[in-house]
Amino acid sequence: MPGGGHVAAVGDVSFELAAGECLALVGESGCGKSVLASALLGLLPGNAETSGQARLGDGLELLSADERTLARTVRGRRIGLVPQSPAAHLTPVRTVRAQLAETVRELTGARGTALAEAVEAAAARAAFPAGHLDRYPHQLSGGLAQRAATALALVGDAPLLLADEPTTGLDRELVDRTADELRRHADAGHALLMITHDLAAAERIADRVAVMYAGRLVEIADAAVFFGAAGPRHPYARGLLDALPERAFAPIPGMPPELGALPTGCAFAARCATAKDACEAVPALVDGVACHHPHRPLAEEASRA
Repeated sequence: MPGGGHVAAVGDVSFELAAGECLALVGESGCGKSVLASALLGLLPGNAETSGQARLGDGLELLSADERTLARTVRGRRIGLVPQSPAAHLTPVRTVRAQLAETVRELTGARGTALAEAVEAAAARAAFPAGHLDRYPHQLSGGLAQRAATALALVGDAPLLLADEPTTGLDRELVDRTADELRRHADAGHALLMITHDLAAAERIADRVAVMYAGRLVEIADAAVFFGAAGPRHPYARGLLDALPERAFAPIPGMPPELGALPTGCAFAARCATAKDACEAVPALVDGVACHHPHRPLAEEASRA
């Protein structure tokens, strides 16, 4: 930062993602979800510093890989990206058809009639209407731009797909259709990391849910447990679900802390109704939850009693 300061945008994040699995990464805006995805693809700004390791299944270490390796062998081929701001990733002076054709040709080798057919098939896969293929990005609505970006991301059938807010700007029917197509991608043996605010979409297709708060993972749980009767164990994660209209429709009080001025202890303590003295220390992620007093299901409480 100006003046030599640092902001810890993401820290202490550790998880595995298997082939055929969908992990939904959720949390409020600014918690570090998109920064994490950018780090995996080498797309962080030049003043960013990274440490640790991020390994693909074939052993490639992403954080230390050079730009040539990332550009020629990783992006689009081994890791696909549905970007958070699709309009910014589409070339403004080329039609959607031209951009899809280039991607299909480079990643599949299709030519001639086969290329034209593959382009329309790629568009249909993301529910992008064929009648809009010859439009330029500025002629697309936000939802159409989102679907164009999704179509581009799915072309290479990459072993790992990073979908950053893939349902933004879509109506509910298209949200479900897009989510189902991403699930089919995972079911075909690919890993899917879906970054989303849409908990309904996450519930529809995720195998596991990871919750981020103030740059750190605070909970990782099986989706069936997270969305089921037991629910999340971290107070923040429970608050996210309780804020949904179909649930308690109760907002989480307060605002997330600034990443440049994080408290010395638990970053959520100031917003937590059950904070205790122990929360003055940063909780470690133990058994899938980073909390000094995680919620326990009634059955577990009864057995402890």
